[in-house]
Amino acid sequence: MLTLADLTSRTGLDVLSHLEREAAIPVIEGLQAQGDLIVVPFADLTEVMIVPDAYWREVPGSGIDVLRGGAGGNPHTLVADPGACRWTTGVRDNTGLALGVLAATGVAYLVHPEHGGSGIAPGTYIIRRQRERSRLPRRLSDTGIMSRFIAD
Repeated sequence: MLTLADLTSRTGLDVLSHLEREAAIPVIEGLQAQGDLIVVPFADLTEVMIVPDAYWREVPGSGIDVLRGGAGGNPHTLVADPGACRWTTGVRDNTGLALGVLAATGVAYLVHPEHGGSGIAPGTYIIRRQRERSRLPRRLSDTGIMSRFIAD
């Protein structure tokens, strides 16, 4: 398994000093969350569609910012070995929560300075914002040191 030190060294991305650098990054096949993002297997969300003419980008080792935190805060960066993962924002989602879809033939990772790294097993996944369930739907926003709720 890859450690957080290995991942940050490999990508050039940095994480906060309180995170354990020698911790192994788990690779999860299925639903997982990182801060205000949730990674969902594509087959589990029937309301999200990839548009027919979607533009797919290869995810470079240096990564693609999937979401930048509020007020210019810390990004959630998707990284993978060359040729192991593609990313598209060409999605149709009635909830407005989907940021994009990744298709990976190898392990991909989400990296965030405060949350460290999380591993995504090969497969096709939707990355979307999380939503608080209450009388009024709210998106979660990662705005720095703490996450907070904001109204849609």
